Amino acid sequence: MSATGTTGAGTAGTGEILRVRGLRKAFPGVLALDGVDFDLRPGEVHVLLGENGAGKSTLIKTLSGAHRPDAGTIEIDGEPVRIRSAQDAERLGIATIYQEFNLVPELTVAENLFLGRPPRRFGLVDRGAMNAAARDLLARVGVDAEPSDRMAGLGIARSQMVEIAKALSLDARVLIMDEPTAVLTTGEVDRLFRIVARLRDQGVAIVFITHHLEEIPRIGDRVTVLRDGRSVAEVPADTPQDELVRLMVGRAIEQQYPRERSEAGPPLLEVRGLTRDGVFEDVSFDVRAGEVVGLAGLVGAGRTEVARAIFGADRPDRGEVRVDGRAVPAGDVHAAMEAGLGLVPEDRKGQGLVLGADVQENLGLVTLGRSSRGGFVDRSSQRRGAGDIAGRLNVRMSGLRQEVRTLSGGNQQKVVIGKWLLADAKVLILDEPTRGIDVGAKVEIYQLINSLTASGHAVLMISSDLPEVLGMSDRVLVMARGRLAGELPAGEATQDAVMALAVSGQNKGESDHGD
Repeated sequence: MSATGTTGAGTAGTGEILRVRGLRKAFPGVLALDGVDFDLRPGEVHVLLGENGAGKSTLIKTLSGAHRPDAGTIEIDGEPVRIRSAQDAERLGIATIYQEFNLVPELTVAENLFLGRPPRRFGLVDRGAMNAAARDLLARVGVDAEPSDRMAGLGIARSQMVEIAKALSLDARVLIMDEPTAVLTTGEVDRLFRIVARLRDQGVAIVFITHHLEEIPRIGDRVTVLRDGRSVAEVPADTPQDELVRLMVGRAIEQQYPRERSEAGPPLLEVRGLTRDGVFEDVSFDVRAGEVVGLAGLVGAGRTEVARAIFGADRPDRGEVRVDGRAVPAGDVHAAMEAGLGLVPEDRKGQGLVLGADVQENLGLVTLGRSSRGGFVDRSSQRRGAGDIAGRLNVRMSGLRQEVRTLSGGNQQKVVIGKWLLADAKVLILDEPTRGIDVGAKVEIYQLINSLTASGHAVLMISSDLPEVLGMSDRVLVMARGRLAGELPAGEATQDAVMALAVSGQNKGESDHGD
């Protein structure tokens, strides 16, 4: 069903605008696509589903000109085509919106929309015409922004709408959207779905990639499932979730949130009166050995900011953090790491990884100092440790020397977590630990959390996925407007109870769209 509650499949045309047959693409040590078949009709939303590493990104990069296939055919309107560059894709009417936006923050909205191809008059940029065209495009996607606004001030949701408007400025007939809802709130997702439904009704053919299975029947018409570089099934969008999971991972997953509760021990993390003026105030709580404590709340409640202050990435104005009974100096990341704290940040690519380094180097980042003697790194020790952790986490890679930037999102996240396992962190803070990864990798991370708590470690988990918080937490702390609004034991933590606390600090009439 579409975002407005109507079935979308009836609007799709009967002919194919895009047809892919036998597509194959190999990289050194990796067969990314192994004979993929895929087709797309005008006026439909075709969901592309699969685990991280299944071949989704390689397929869309091949269609958008970033990769050239080794074998297979691509047809547009029944005619064979070769897509050697992004310019080729644009000329054929294919536009792609990646997770990482292709926008320049310092430029205006209009300048971004027509970057490299502004309308000209007498050899000069015709700003009046450019702003007028930009205003029409913004109205078409329903974004509340002016052509003269700077991109830097728009935020993620409106930036994404600008990306869609940019695609439409190219007269795109095929719009590829890679994880467009990964960082959006519930209200923003609803607005995006209304725009997608409107574009579909206008005859645009849309390829939609998502890991949120509950979104598929809302917005999709058909689903193609990829597994291990192959297209293994094409099914209707209303296919039950457990069947989609079975098709994706090749097996049934009995439990989506397999929390194995351990007996709680003494407090490993104690936070007392933590305050950062204007951001959060008087935050106090404990996390005990063997325990997962979830931290929930709406966007802007201060959850990530509290996590960063605990870890020393931001310096609080007041308050105290203790790990295993010992005070940790404020604003000192090195001291926090030495005390046994680890942080998996929400932005794994920007803050959790060195993308140009390989898997071994990334896994050894935290333990580099302790494995050095006389200023020299014991590389054999680093290699053994990295190999053990990569094997334990089932990191899918060609080898430890593979650049971490080339791994799938789920495997990158395993590397971010793995460096803290190698360091044997006593308390692990997980900020959005499963954002942008598939259901199979999620369950592997949940099992890893179980193994950590079973061995006496403590986990503080921040997540915008409320079912995840409820399914994996022993206790749930709820933040509202920078303060702790309440605590709920697992038996009393329901979505309604959490949301009631999350909105408790809001004024009447204030927006309540949440994560």
